[in-house]
Amino acid sequence: MELDKDEMSKVSNRLKRAQGQLAGVVRMLDEGRDCEDIVMQLSAVSRALDRAGFAIIASGMRQCLTPTEPGGETGTLDVQKLEKLFLSLA
Repeated sequence: MELDKDEMSKVSNRLKRAQGQLAGVVRMLDEGRDCEDIVMQLSAVSRALDRAGFAIIASGMRQCLTPTEPGGETGTLDVQKLEKLFLSLA
């Protein structure tokens, strides 16, 4: 299954921002910044990664549940595989 390029572009941008945030967390550690500030930024990175993962799964679900042709059947959806992906982010 190939994911929607427009949606994945948004996910890619989100991941690039998270990458910058993570670099900031490393910098904060190196500078000996306050623990609370570091944990808050690390939490933001974690949320950004989770959202990117959920966006990828949601895109895959839409693609699998959308009819391939007008009046046609929906794409195949491997529920167990999708559940495993979803739970891996929990």
